Amino acid sequence: KYGDSVSKIMEYKDAQQKQLDEYLHMEERRKEIQKLLKASDEMLQIQCGKLHDIRRRAAEELEKAVTTSLQELNFLQVKFQIVFEYLDHPTQNGFDRIDFQISTNPGEPLRSLHQVVSGGELSRIMLAVKTLMADKDDTEVLIFDEIDTGISGRTAQKVSEKMAEIAERRQVLCITHLPQIAAMADTHFEIQKQVKDTSTTTTIEKLDENASIEEIARILGGTEVTQRVIESAREMKDMAQVVKNTRLKK
Repeated sequence: KYGDSVSKIMEYKDAQQKQLDEYLHMEERRKEIQKLLKASDEMLQIQCGKLHDIRRRAAEELEKAVTTSLQELNFLQVKFQIVFEYLDHPTQNGFDRIDFQISTNPGEPLRSLHQVVSGGELSRIMLAVKTLMADKDDTEVLIFDEIDTGISGRTAQKVSEKMAEIAERRQVLCITHLPQIAAMADTHFEIQKQVKDTSTTTTIEKLDENASIEEIARILGGTEVTQRVIESAREMKDMAQVVKNTRLKK
């Protein structure tokens, strides 16, 4: 029952003795574990506090930087704030719950991003944040859709320059109808949707230099693309290349 040899019987006896000793000294062991748990909890609180202080200092700098970046993206009266909520228990991220809040118009209260922004606004906000964090995260591909909603002129140019900044370190894909943004891209693809009978087919085609200029001209000129519009599109592409070769390379 306890083994087919003296050595195995003694091994069984030692195992049972060890378990008995644990039962006999269970109270001492419980107090020892509680002491270790208390020490670990105190250390956890200290580390969470240090993390909170680091976040607070970083949040002040990030708020200013994001606000400035948003103002350059046509959020002229924007207010951006990082709100901290203290949790009653630590998590794997400390005892802070972080909420990014924003007010995009004068007189509006600060609210969480997901409560107040449209898809286009959120894209521009993420563009501002990603520009600042381009060297600090592991995101390899960024996709921007509707980023040109409600912008034009100089603001569109600033948006295109910020995306070009990110593209120096990340792959950036952007769906756009603005010539200022399209002209800044390194590679162009044309997406078309065709309906035949009762089926719809979507195609995507990589454009060469001339074809991309013609497509930018079509965006610029609408239904009628004149030679002057084509020259404007070519000049826009050349100016975008100058920006990428000079200012963004610094």
